[in-house]
Amino acid sequence: MAKINGNEIRPGNVLDHNGGLWAAVKVDHVKPGKGGAFAQVELRNLRNGSKLNERFRSADKVDRVRLEQKDQQFLYEQDGMLTFMDSETYEQIELPAEILGERRPFLQDGMTIQIEYYEAEALNATLPQKVVCKVVETEPVVKGQTAANSFKPAVLDNGVKVMVPPFVGQDEDIVVNTETMEYSERA
Repeated sequence: MAKINGNEIRPGNVLDHNGGLWAAVKVDHVKPGKGGAFAQVELRNLRNGSKLNERFRSADKVDRVRLEQKDQQFLYEQDGMLTFMDSETYEQIELPAEILGERRPFLQDGMTIQIEYYEAEALNATLPQKVVCKVVETEPVVKGQTAANSFKPAVLDNGVKVMVPPFVGQDEDIVVNTETMEYSERA
């Protein structure tokens, strides 16, 4: 584990702090009028999802953990467990469906996702940034509706509701950004 100063913490860093593994979600560098500067860091526990706000001064040393990242292929879901296969060794692992959180509906058969490991423990799973989905329900195109920021609701084939531009019709394939869960472009 590498030791870093408190002011070197960046969003996405994984820290060994208070006996747990924490991911830095948000980092604000504060320079008060009196006293030394510090980093106000919002941390999320990688094992149970709890959140914590901590202040780290630049003189504080924290342990930065490097997670091993592996590409794994999604095979199937059974009893709330997702089964993935390592594309190199063909080993299969099972992870709880909650590891993907609200992005779970975007997981498709055969999709390759990135799973982060600490030693042998899977801590995090990341979907591809863009996924192709089919619009199964939306309002019809209205002629003359050319307002710049007019979006209409649409239901995708995975049950997720997103806002789409007026020109997108039913049964069209669109690309959805899985980080923001918003329409990106036509497929």
